[in-house]
Amino acid sequence: MATKEKQAKSGKKGGGREAKARVAHAGAGLPVPPPRLRIYYRDTVRPKLMAQFGFTNPHQVPTLTKIVLNVGLGEAIKQPKALDVVVEELATITGQQPVRKRAKKSIANFGLRQGQEIGAAVTLRGARMWEFLDRFISVSIPRIRDFRGLNTRSFDGRGNYSVGLKEQVIFPEINYDQVDKARGLEVSIITTARTDQEARRLLELLGMPFQREGENIPVIKPPPTRRRR
Repeated sequence: MATKEKQAKSGKKGGGREAKARVAHAGAGLPVPPPRLRIYYRDTVRPKLMAQFGFTNPHQVPTLTKIVLNVGLGEAIKQPKALDVVVEELATITGQQPVRKRAKKSIANFGLRQGQEIGAAVTLRGARMWEFLDRFISVSIPRIRDFRGLNTRSFDGRGNYSVGLKEQVIFPEINYDQVDKARGLEVSIITTARTDQEARRLLELLGMPFQREGENIPVIKPPPTRRRR
């Protein structure tokens, strides 16, 4: 009898908990807000570009098309499991599942076979592209060691810009304690600009910290050592 009474009481308590209505968060049912960097581009960057380059149609103003994150992993030839770690890190950074890249031809000197997985890439468009660039400019770049500005010679001549990173730990989404090895990656920003000048001005207005032309970067030399007599 005692056990039945306990079961009945526990059932009543459980039913009471399930009967309680879940409190919805404040943003439930509301549309997803647009990325703040896209709003900044529309309200501030685009009018400045139209005034500087003399565009008469808003569709002539250069904008971002996509951002590609690419990782080439040579050690995946002998350690295929290392690529799984890279894919997981890229998915954590971008919030999108990466695509594994395969070798197009065999190279005997490197022990590479055609069709073998040797890298991973992610292509971001739309809202995810703008949100990633916002985090990259405001959070990730300031965490680069000994940062002295991005190189202005990394444009490809068609309005696209690429930057190479030595470590993936600059992204706040990566837990430093769980990183087994520092790996580099390449970030390519594809724009609709017709010239590198337009693309550079677009990225400058969005907040990309480029090196200033003619800026002399001081080199710190160690003090001379005195010889003992």
